[in-house]
Amino acid sequence: MVASGVQTPLANSLDWRNMAERYHPAHRPAAGHELRDLSPGNIALFGAALAAIIGVALLATYALFHFYLVGVTRSQPSPSPLSYGRGPTPEPRLGVKAGDELAAMRKQESEILNTYGWVDRDRGVVRIPIERAIEMIARRGLPARTDRNGGAAAEQEPGRRMEAKKR
Repeated sequence: MVASGVQTPLANSLDWRNMAERYHPAHRPAAGHELRDLSPGNIALFGAALAAIIGVALLATYALFHFYLVGVTRSQPSPSPLSYGRGPTPEPRLGVKAGDELAAMRKQESEILNTYGWVDRDRGVVRIPIERAIEMIARRGLPARTDRNGGAAAEQEPGRRMEAKKR
């Protein structure tokens, strides 16, 4: 504002109050897309160049692998004809059906632990079920050791031997 009360265009543009009070619509470009930045021809040219670079890189890689393979095979002696046959697989071999093999092993162990059978028939050695063996040991006790002089140690009940050792 000027002191005389007359507003000039310069004074009007410098007055911040006029700017805050007036409605100034935003300038919007016309709807559509930008035609100047990307053209389909340039995109196709870039795609073709990229495909050509990838093709050249693949061919160069194949040529290098072939070159080094020929060089390595020439420098190494030929393998023995005996190496062509398949030998036995070294231990430990992997189980094909591990679950079935485990079940069979547990069945065999259960049979050994829970049934009567011969261990050595010529010497008269037998096996008894583990539950029966536990009952027999609980009833009879473990056999006494002999002392260093060759005589048998004093016969005591198993529980009393443990009490004597604790004292």
